[in-house]
Amino acid sequence: MHVIKTKIPDLFILEPEVYKDTRGYFFESYNKKKLEQSGINYTFVQDNQSESSYGVVRGLHYQLNPYAQTKLIRVLSGKILDVVIDIRKKSPTFLEIFKIELSFENKKQLLVPQGFAHGFSVLSDKASVLYKCDNYYNKASERGIIWNDKQLNIDWQIPDKDINVSEKDKLNSNLNNFESNF
Repeated sequence: MHVIKTKIPDLFILEPEVYKDTRGYFFESYNKKKLEQSGINYTFVQDNQSESSYGVVRGLHYQLNPYAQTKLIRVLSGKILDVVIDIRKKSPTFLEIFKIELSFENKKQLLVPQGFAHGFSVLSDKASVLYKCDNYYNKASERGIIWNDKQLNIDWQIPDKDINVSEKDKLNSNLNNFESNF
């Protein structure tokens, strides 16, 4: 497994070594010991999985402290554009956006630490997304930033007419009044 640093501190891309032959393929999707050797030490306590159709935009979600979650995100089928925003007020990359395509084909994973808002758009007909969390879901601490915030101006790589957002996510805060205790 290759651990790749991004320009944002504590945000990593994980690329597995994939072994292919006539039968198919094999790779380690998670190895705590190898991550610890790279200075990454999380204990994951919950796995979440979603399936979404083309054009779905989920996010941008986060939980406030003390219920914040580190997430390890990967795609089991299909392709997504994964988007995170650094909402750690004292970070040198505060409000910076990072985007990466995660897919069944590239098998990349994104390790998103606490203090980031996270979302994704589905670029394929369907996509199944699995992510590990280092803290349990807590409804009372759940927050969000609206997907189409004008200041962020995120290109979700989906035509506006095809974007499908939940009613709940349509109520997320804009950047001028989002809450962060990071």
